[in-house]
Amino acid sequence: MRGSDATAGADVHAVLASPVRRRLLKKLRNAASGLDAHELAEEVGLHLTTVRFHLEVLRRAGLLERCSQPSAGAGRPRTVYTPVHQVGAEADVGYQGLTRLLAAHLSDTSEERAARAERAGIAWADQVLSVPAATDHTVDEAARQINALFADMGFEPELATIGDTRQIALHACPFRPLAREHPEVICSVHLGLLRGSLTRLGVAADSQLRPFVEPELCIAKLAPVG
Repeated sequence: MRGSDATAGADVHAVLASPVRRRLLKKLRNAASGLDAHELAEEVGLHLTTVRFHLEVLRRAGLLERCSQPSAGAGRPRTVYTPVHQVGAEADVGYQGLTRLLAAHLSDTSEERAARAERAGIAWADQVLSVPAATDHTVDEAARQINALFADMGFEPELATIGDTRQIALHACPFRPLAREHPEVICSVHLGLLRGSLTRLGVAADSQLRPFVEPELCIAKLAPVG
Protein backbone atom coordinates (compact mmCIF):
# COMPACT_ATOMS: atom_id res chain seq x y z
CA MET A 1 0.00 0.00 0.00
CA ARG A 2 1.32 3.47 -0.85
CA GLY A 3 2.07 5.78 2.08
CA SER A 4 -0.61 8.29 1.08
CA ASP A 5 -3.25 5.56 0.92
CA ALA A 6 -2.29 4.29 4.37
CA THR A 7 -2.48 7.80 5.78
CA ALA A 8 -5.92 8.34 4.23
CA GLY A 9 -7.18 5.10 5.76
CA ALA A 10 -5.89 6.05 9.19
CA ASP A 11 -7.53 9.47 8.86
CA VAL A 12 -10.89 7.87 8.04
CA HIS A 13 -10.69 5.59 11.08
CA ALA A 14 -9.87 8.56 13.30
CA VAL A 15 -12.74 10.59 11.86
CA LEU A 16 -15.26 7.78 12.38
CA ALA A 17 -14.18 7.36 16.01
CA SER A 18 -16.50 10.31 16.79
CA PRO A 19 -20.09 9.24 17.63
CA VAL A 20 -21.38 12.61 16.38
CA ARG A 21 -19.76 12.14 12.96
CA ARG A 22 -21.11 8.61 12.67
CA ARG A 23 -24.61 9.95 13.45
CA LEU A 24 -24.32 12.67 10.81
CA LEU A 25 -23.02 10.23 8.23
CA LYS A 26 -25.84 7.79 9.02
CA LYS A 27 -28.45 10.56 8.67
CA LEU A 28 -27.08 11.52 5.27
CA ARG A 29 -26.87 7.93 4.06
CA ASN A 30 -30.51 7.38 5.04
CA ALA A 31 -31.74 10.64 3.47
CA ALA A 32 -33.44 10.63 0.07
CA SER A 33 -31.38 13.65 -1.01
CA GLY A 34 -28.67 15.98 0.31
CA LEU A 35 -29.25 17.85 3.56
CA ASP A 36 -27.91 21.19 4.69
CA ALA A 37 -26.30 21.97 8.03
CA HIS A 38 -29.47 23.56 9.43
CA GLU A 39 -31.50 20.41 8.73
CA LEU A 40 -28.83 18.16 10.21
CA ALA A 41 -28.48 20.33 13.32
CA GLU A 42 -32.21 19.96 13.93
CA GLU A 43 -32.06 16.21 13.27
CA VAL A 44 -29.28 15.50 15.77
CA GLY A 45 -30.11 18.25 18.28
CA LEU A 46 -26.74 20.00 18.17
CA HIS A 47 -25.68 23.61 17.64
CA LEU A 48 -25.32 24.65 14.00
CA THR A 49 -21.66 25.63 14.42
CA THR A 50 -20.85 22.22 15.93
CA VAL A 51 -22.56 20.41 13.07
CA ARG A 52 -20.75 22.48 10.46
CA PHE A 53 -17.42 21.65 12.07
CA HIS A 54 -18.10 17.89 12.01
CA LEU A 55 -19.42 18.03 8.44
CA GLU A 56 -16.20 19.67 7.28
CA VAL A 57 -14.13 17.01 9.03
CA LEU A 58 -16.14 14.31 7.23
CA ARG A 59 -15.79 16.14 3.92
CA ARG A 60 -12.02 16.50 4.24
CA ALA A 61 -11.80 12.77 5.00
CA GLY A 62 -13.54 12.06 1.69
CA LEU A 63 -16.74 10.72 3.24
CA LEU A 64 -19.00 13.60 2.13
CA GLU A 65 -19.42 15.90 -0.84
CA ARG A 66 -20.56 19.50 -0.56
CA CYS A 67 -22.42 21.31 -3.30
CA SER A 68 -24.62 24.39 -3.80
CA GLN A 69 -28.25 24.25 -4.83
CA PRO A 70 -30.28 27.24 -6.03
CA SER A 71 -32.67 28.49 -3.38
CA ALA A 72 -36.42 28.30 -3.93
CA GLY A 73 -36.67 32.10 -3.81
CA ALA A 74 -34.26 34.95 -4.35
CA GLY A 75 -31.96 34.05 -1.44
CA ARG A 76 -28.45 32.68 -1.39
CA PRO A 77 -27.78 29.18 -2.79
CA ARG A 78 -28.28 26.33 -0.34
CA THR A 79 -25.20 24.29 0.63
CA VAL A 80 -26.03 20.59 0.97
CA TYR A 81 -23.99 17.54 1.89
CA THR A 82 -24.26 14.07 0.38
CA PRO A 83 -22.38 10.90 1.35
CA VAL A 84 -19.70 9.42 -0.85
CA HIS A 85 -21.15 5.92 -0.69
CA GLN A 86 -18.27 3.98 -2.19
CA VAL A 87 -15.65 5.52 0.10
CA GLY A 88 -17.93 5.18 3.10
CA ALA A 89 -18.54 1.51 2.41
CA GLU A 90 -14.83 0.86 1.93
CA ALA A 91 -14.07 2.70 5.16
CA ASP A 92 -16.56 0.57 7.07
CA VAL A 93 -15.07 -2.66 5.69
CA GLY A 94 -11.55 -1.44 6.44
CA TYR A 95 -12.51 -0.45 9.97
CA GLN A 96 -14.00 -3.86 10.66
CA GLY A 97 -10.93 -5.57 9.21
CA LEU A 98 -8.61 -3.46 11.33
CA THR A 99 -10.69 -4.14 14.45
CA ARG A 100 -10.70 -7.88 13.75
CA LEU A 101 -6.93 -7.87 13.31
CA LEU A 102 -6.34 -5.95 16.54
CA ALA A 103 -8.79 -8.13 18.45
CA ALA A 104 -6.98 -11.28 17.41
CA HIS A 105 -3.51 -10.00 18.30
CA LEU A 106 -3.89 -8.00 21.50
CA SER A 107 -2.42 -10.90 23.47
CA ASP A 108 -1.93 -14.65 23.40
CA THR A 109 -4.49 -15.29 26.16
CA SER A 110 -8.17 -14.46 26.33
CA GLU A 111 -7.81 -13.04 29.85
CA GLU A 112 -5.08 -10.58 28.87
CA ARG A 113 -6.97 -9.54 25.72
CA ALA A 114 -10.00 -8.78 27.88
CA ALA A 115 -7.95 -6.79 30.40
CA ARG A 116 -6.24 -4.73 27.71
CA ALA A 117 -9.50 -4.13 25.87
CA GLU A 118 -11.20 -2.91 29.04
CA ARG A 119 -8.34 -0.47 29.69
CA ALA A 120 -8.72 0.80 26.13
CA GLY A 121 -12.45 1.31 26.71
CA ILE A 122 -11.77 3.28 29.88
CA ALA A 123 -9.42 5.58 27.98
CA TRP A 124 -11.94 5.85 25.14
CA ALA A 125 -14.55 7.26 27.52
CA ASP A 126 -12.44 10.39 28.01
CA GLN A 127 -12.50 11.00 24.26
CA VAL A 128 -16.14 10.34 23.42
CA LEU A 129 -18.10 11.42 26.51
CA SER A 130 -19.18 14.98 25.69
CA VAL A 131 -19.27 16.29 29.27
CA PRO A 132 -16.50 17.74 31.43
CA ALA A 133 -15.05 15.57 34.17
CA ALA A 134 -17.03 16.11 37.38
CA THR A 135 -17.59 14.71 40.84
CA ASP A 136 -21.21 15.57 41.57
CA HIS A 137 -23.33 13.46 39.23
CA THR A 138 -25.92 11.05 40.59
CA VAL A 139 -26.33 7.48 39.36
CA ASP A 140 -29.51 8.58 37.55
CA GLU A 141 -27.66 11.38 35.76
CA ALA A 142 -24.79 9.06 34.88
CA ALA A 143 -27.19 6.46 33.52
CA ARG A 144 -28.83 9.07 31.28
CA GLN A 145 -25.45 10.32 30.03
CA ILE A 146 -24.24 6.80 29.29
CA ASN A 147 -27.53 5.89 27.64
CA ALA A 148 -27.17 8.95 25.37
CA LEU A 149 -23.59 7.94 24.56
CA PHE A 150 -24.67 4.45 23.54
CA ALA A 151 -27.48 5.97 21.46
CA ASP A 152 -24.96 8.16 19.62
CA MET A 153 -22.92 5.06 18.87
CA GLY A 154 -25.90 3.24 17.32
CA PHE A 155 -26.72 0.70 20.06
CA GLU A 156 -30.43 1.65 20.19
CA PRO A 157 -30.36 1.60 24.02
CA GLU A 158 -33.36 1.52 26.34
CA LEU A 159 -32.91 2.84 29.87
CA ALA A 160 -35.00 1.44 32.71
CA THR A 161 -34.93 1.53 36.54
CA ILE A 162 -35.37 -1.76 38.36
CA GLY A 163 -35.27 -1.20 42.11
CA ASP A 164 -31.96 0.52 42.83
CA THR A 165 -30.43 -0.66 39.56
CA ARG A 166 -30.35 1.30 36.30
CA GLN A 167 -30.46 -1.07 33.35
CA ILE A 168 -29.57 -0.18 29.77
CA ALA A 169 -30.78 -2.67 27.18
CA LEU A 170 -28.56 -2.54 24.09
CA HIS A 171 -30.67 -3.72 21.17
CA ALA A 172 -28.39 -3.10 18.19
CA CYS A 173 -24.66 -3.40 18.85
CA PRO A 174 -22.98 -1.93 15.75
CA PHE A 175 -20.02 -4.27 16.36
CA ARG A 176 -22.14 -7.42 16.69
CA PRO A 177 -20.35 -9.61 14.08
CA LEU A 178 -16.97 -8.81 15.62
CA ALA A 179 -18.34 -9.23 19.15
CA ARG A 180 -19.44 -12.75 18.29
CA GLU A 181 -15.93 -13.57 17.03
CA HIS A 182 -14.05 -11.83 19.85
CA PRO A 183 -16.39 -11.14 22.78
CA GLU A 184 -13.44 -10.98 25.18
CA VAL A 185 -12.22 -7.91 23.27
CA ILE A 186 -15.23 -6.08 21.84
CA CYS A 187 -17.48 -6.57 24.87
CA SER A 188 -14.61 -5.72 27.22
CA VAL A 189 -14.02 -2.45 25.36
CA HIS A 190 -17.69 -1.57 25.90
CA LEU A 191 -17.45 -2.55 29.58
CA GLY A 192 -14.41 -0.28 29.88
CA LEU A 193 -16.34 2.50 28.15
CA LEU A 194 -19.14 2.06 30.71
CA ARG A 195 -16.74 2.10 33.67
CA GLY A 196 -14.63 4.91 32.25
CA SER A 197 -17.75 7.01 31.80
CA LEU A 198 -18.70 6.48 35.44
CA THR A 199 -15.21 7.54 36.51
CA ARG A 200 -15.34 10.67 34.33
CA LEU A 201 -18.73 11.56 35.80
CA GLY A 202 -17.44 11.02 39.33
CA VAL A 203 -20.01 8.34 40.14
CA ALA A 204 -19.24 5.36 42.35
CA ALA A 205 -21.40 2.49 41.12
CA ASP A 206 -21.18 -1.24 40.61
CA SER A 207 -21.26 -1.85 36.87
CA GLN A 208 -21.50 -4.86 34.65
CA LEU A 209 -22.14 -5.71 31.03
CA ARG A 210 -23.87 -8.96 30.15
CA PRO A 211 -23.33 -9.68 26.44
CA PHE A 212 -25.82 -11.60 24.35
CA VAL A 213 -28.40 -12.38 27.01
CA GLU A 214 -30.50 -12.86 23.89
CA PRO A 215 -29.20 -13.20 20.31
CA GLU A 216 -29.71 -9.47 19.64
CA LEU A 217 -29.58 -8.06 23.18
CA CYS A 218 -26.88 -7.09 25.66
CA ILE A 219 -27.56 -5.61 29.10
CA ALA A 220 -25.55 -2.95 30.97
CA LYS A 221 -26.31 -2.45 34.67
CA LEU A 222 -25.41 0.29 37.15
CA ALA A 223 -26.11 0.05 40.87
CA PRO A 224 -25.26 2.50 43.65
CA VAL A 225 -22.43 1.45 45.95
CA GLY A 226 -23.47 0.96 49.58
